[in-house]
Amino acid sequence: MDRHTFSRLERIRKKTDFTTIYAKGVRFHTQHFTVITHWNSLGTRRLGLTVNRKVGTAVQRNRIKRLLREFFRLNKERLPNSEDIIIIARPSVTSLTYEDILLELDSLLTIRTDAR
Repeated sequence: MDRHTFSRLERIRKKTDFTTIYAKGVRFHTQHFTVITHWNSLGTRRLGLTVNRKVGTAVQRNRIKRLLREFFRLNKERLPNSEDIIIIARPSVTSLTYEDILLELDSLLTIRTDAR
C-alpha cells in the first residue's frame, strides 16, 4: 500500500523556484484556480500554493491551503513525475468544499493526462 504523505521534498519553498515556474510554466485556468506546471530535473513532483489576501481572512486562506494539500497528497500518483505544480487560488474559492475542489481540479488532471 502506498504511503500518502506530503514530504518536504514535495514542496516548492524557494522564491527562485516560484519565479522560474511563473516565468516558464504552462498555465491552465479553471473557475476558481490557476494552475502553473513546469518540468523539473529532481525526479519528483512538487507542489507550491499561492493564496492571496484577497481570498479572505487567515483562517479562510489556511483552510483552502489545507484542502489543496490534501488533494495533492491523495492524487499525486496521477500526476507526472518531475513536474512542479503551483496552484493559485482566486478570491471566489472560500465557499468551496473539498468535494468541489476535487471535481474542479480532477477535471483539470483528466484534461492534462489526455493531452499527453
